[in-house]
Amino acid sequence: MPRRVVVAVAALLVSLSGPAQAITYGVPDGNAHPNVGALVRIDDDGLLAFCSGTLVSPRVLLTAAHCRPGDGSFGVTFDSEVGDDSPIHTGTFHADPLHGRRRSDPHDIAVVVFDEPVSGIQPAELPEAGLLGRLELRGRRFTAVGYGTRERVTGGGRPFFLEDALRRRAAASFRALTSSWLRLSQNPATGDAGTCYGDSGGPDFLGGTSSNLVVAITITGDAVCRATNVTYRLDTASARGFLDDHVALP
Repeated sequence: MPRRVVVAVAALLVSLSGPAQAITYGVPDGNAHPNVGALVRIDDDGLLAFCSGTLVSPRVLLTAAHCRPGDGSFGVTFDSEVGDDSPIHTGTFHADPLHGRRRSDPHDIAVVVFDEPVSGIQPAELPEAGLLGRLELRGRRFTAVGYGTRERVTGGGRPFFLEDALRRRAAASFRALTSSWLRLSQNPATGDAGTCYGDSGGPDFLGGTSSNLVVAITITGDAVCRATNVTYRLDTASARGFLDDHVALP
């Protein structure tokens, strides 16, 4: 019997500050970002895609701490569309032990260390220390990538989100920078797009589609997925302090 492939959406529609979890108003990514994968729970009923992540070394996938898989089996697939025959890479989830202790710096960062190296995929690049603070970011574009729901549908009844298990990308523009956060505009009325339910832990690349430099990971946003993608910076001392235990840093 074919395995069922679903996306964790309904259970995550919880609050205005809930996890941002999927690409909205973007386009199918195809093979543009083969180093972006979906975290999936594995059970007898099929695969449940619940977060995204980025391969940053052959043995390490970068994701968010709140993507902790919990009990049961989980894995990662790098297929552009999660399907019955998607190859699954297994590993161990390691969250930043300081996650959730401070609101100003949530340490919402984690890695999956694979049991075996992932071959045939070029890992993404990580930023140098303090990179975003040294750049002129006004007018800069960023590319978010992830799996999950596509857009919010309104009219003719209760609004709902379209969902699938397809890797998508979206272009967003700079909005604000803090000591921990990179905030990106994802308002489709101004030509931006971004994240929603189905994409936590996914990368935000500095630049357009061809960029391989991931400078932040998607953490949260607004409940209707039309305003701001709130992402966790990877160039800070706290993020680098955690990553340094798992991957070589520039």
